Amino acid sequence: MRRCKRVLLDGPTFQNSPAWNLHPWASEHVTIRNVSVRNPWFSQNGDGLDIESCRHVLVEQSIFDVGDDAICMKSGKDAEGRELGLPSEYITIRDCTVYHGHGGFVIGSEMSGGVRHVRVSDCTFIGTDIGLRFKSARGRGGVVEDIQVERIYMKDIIMEAISFSFFYANQEGSARGSDLSQEISEETPVFRDIRISDVVCAGADTALLVSGLPEMPLEGVVIERYNVEARTGIQCAQAKHLRITELQARITEGPLIHLHQCKGAELEAIQGKGADGRLLVVTGHESAGIVCRERDADTEGRQISVGPEVRSGVIIRR
Repeated sequence: MRRCKRVLLDGPTFQNSPAWNLHPWASEHVTIRNVSVRNPWFSQNGDGLDIESCRHVLVEQSIFDVGDDAICMKSGKDAEGRELGLPSEYITIRDCTVYHGHGGFVIGSEMSGGVRHVRVSDCTFIGTDIGLRFKSARGRGGVVEDIQVERIYMKDIIMEAISFSFFYANQEGSARGSDLSQEISEETPVFRDIRISDVVCAGADTALLVSGLPEMPLEGVVIERYNVEARTGIQCAQAKHLRITELQARITEGPLIHLHQCKGAELEAIQGKGADGRLLVVTGHESAGIVCRERDADTEGRQISVGPEVRSGVIIRR
């Protein structure tokens, strides 16, 4: 659907597409409800729903079982997307279920025209590769902002329950991040002002992965009331003004929270402990202003440790 207005899809099943299944582009006032989208697990780029450069979209009470990303926000790729300059905005996703897919709810990696004013609520992801997935890479440019996600239930997530990765497809470095900064330009993607709350994840490999760009860290992310069971805990690199509060985590390997090259992080009401006895690990010579409001930190199973390169006074105890 290209440059359409006042679109309603209500009831059908869409399946076995040769690539992306549903793809509204540059359209307005689109409502998608009570649909089923099915693509086989082995399909190449077999996305379920790609909302690209659209405004005023509602997706509700729909089911996705696909071979790539399930519900995905996009706005063009690289220079072409920036030149067109049509963001995806004013989008509501609610009461949807995803059974398989590379990501349950996804933004990117083609987000060069921007994504903003998105609300996601009351969705269930079962057996997806990643649950909530935010991805980009140098060269994309674009701004992703004002994203609110709440009341999400996830089960048996293969990789990360929540993922922010700005080294998509291993571009310009490892998918786990790099400390080598590059010059900021129109090709630098920006992700900021994202709130994730009231999420339950019953099984994942990693509770939270952040792999930000050194020159443009992930900024202004709030994660609150997150209840998670995972193999490893929170692994966060290159973030600014990260707030994690009311976390309940049960992990089986490593520290509960590892912050690397992070500035202005705040931790409060953290329940759980690292499998190795460490509540918090801070590394990176540029880490600064880590506020920890856990009064029982440094007790058995709740230790705080810092790397030898970390400056004194980085962790602020309150």
